[in-house]
Amino acid sequence: VQLQASGGGLVQPGGSPQLSCTASEFSKDYYTIAWFRQAPGKERERVSCLAGTDGGRHYADSVTGRFTTFRDNAKSTVYLQMNDLKPEDTAIYYCAANILSCYYDMEYWGKGTQVTVSS
Repeated sequence: VQLQASGGGLVQPGGSPQLSCTASEFSKDYYTIAWFRQAPGKERERVSCLAGTDGGRHYADSVTGRFTTFRDNAKSTVYLQMNDLKPEDTAIYYCAANILSCYYDMEYWGKGTQVTVSS
């Protein structure tokens, strides 16, 4: 499974960019897709997880209420809609997947996309 993330860039505080993660296998619901991020000098953090089993969504406390993840099977794409961005959201964002659930380690990883929040 090859994942391709896109949509990063320089964003002003309060901005609302959308990240995309595409893989041909994502036309199938059973893939669980997660978004992670890693800021300089910090540990990797799981931002969101969209379960393939039941469609359940899980979010980190730091982004709850601001970020939303959803999928479009017809486009084989999973999205991370980010709203009200803050400077502390600056990080490299990665999408990852497995065929199990959000409670297991991700098996497939894409290259990251940089998101920089700055005025």
